[in-house]
Amino acid sequence: MSKYNSRRSFLSKSALTAAVGMAAIPSFGSQFEKAIDQTPKLSSPSDLKITEIKCGYIRNGHSLFVKIYTNQDVWGCGEGVDATPGTYHLVKMFGERIKGKSPLNVHRLFEDIRRSGFFEGAQSGMFVAVLTAVESALWDLAGKALGLPVYQLLGGKFRDKIRVYCDTALYRNGSPTPQDFADAALDAVKRGFTAVKFDIDEAKDPNKYDAYNWTASPGELERMYNQVAAAREAVGSKIDICVDMHGKYDAVTGHAVAKRFENLGLMWLEEPIPAENVEAYKNITQETSTPICAGENLYLAHGFRRLLEIGAVDIIMPDLQKAGGLGEAQRIANLANLYYTPFAPHMVASYLGAMASSHVCASVPNFMIMEWQIYFETNPMFKEIVTFDGPMTIDGHIPLSEKPGVGVEINEEGMRKYATPGVPFFE
Repeated sequence: MSKYNSRRSFLSKSALTAAVGMAAIPSFGSQFEKAIDQTPKLSSPSDLKITEIKCGYIRNGHSLFVKIYTNQDVWGCGEGVDATPGTYHLVKMFGERIKGKSPLNVHRLFEDIRRSGFFEGAQSGMFVAVLTAVESALWDLAGKALGLPVYQLLGGKFRDKIRVYCDTALYRNGSPTPQDFADAALDAVKRGFTAVKFDIDEAKDPNKYDAYNWTASPGELERMYNQVAAAREAVGSKIDICVDMHGKYDAVTGHAVAKRFENLGLMWLEEPIPAENVEAYKNITQETSTPICAGENLYLAHGFRRLLEIGAVDIIMPDLQKAGGLGEAQRIANLANLYYTPFAPHMVASYLGAMASSHVCASVPNFMIMEWQIYFETNPMFKEIVTFDGPMTIDGHIPLSEKPGVGVEINEEGMRKYATPGVPFFE
């Protein structure tokens, strides 16, 4: 008898024995089969194709929402901010470039769009902001198709909830007093936040030299200090305070504010000067004990390379709704981690963008804290334009969604009344 026949005979007998055993123990493997049957199968990944992309805008075009549709009953939602007004046809152009392709190849589609736009502005600005919305929608779509939350697609999570700081948006009040700062800080703490942020740039400050001079006068510097000092006194030393200058001052003022605020124990001083000159940032950072933070107006990981290489800032704050998307945000965070630099994303999007950002924050070790706007708590629009489970925040944290995809959906009907006039709305 040949070795082959001997082996075949052995396998046949083994199979018969196994079959008898299985008959004797009918529950063997049944739980595994049951688990497979109960697992949601939203689509057959090999057959999933992109069919169309639609979009809607609110806030005068500064908030872009996209939905990517497929040939099966699954879609993805994404959001872009700031550099998005007037980009409707750019969204449609990107849609044509990925139509008919599998949405599960997120990184490849990102590169397909980016590389095709080398001479169309694919390095920054509107091109990247729109690409961010599309890329984020692809992650949402992939998660839904595979039945996994986005953080799992990004490699898993380090944390279950995302700490956020409350931006008080006092600039909306016009010329807030030190008492306004103190009251806003106390209100944020009462709402459960352990970190708060204030803007100290005031275009209408009567102490300004003139509208175009970026050097702060002694009167401006005194006003800035008194406002933040009042907040610190109100909440004590255990609450983190961040201060934002929105890149509206020169290096002389940035240095002066950083030094003057050293005794206030800030979590950081944000963008005292514009983002373009990283060497100027380094000059400020290395001469003060106040941590310096920047990055909301930088794009792609390329935009953060030099900043990190020369130690220009202590903390980076990319905006994950315009810097390139969730995959690019993770690359930025991992790049920063090589320099032991904390990752603290800027966030002025809706709860869709906040949760999408949260998946990235959960997936990287060097996450520090993320932005949260007080008007998310007070303006009903932000609850009307999306659908989600549970409260937005609990004790100053966003609970990370365990639903497939991002875990937050666009509510088109709720958004419609806020739609930007004269722009097609999800058409």
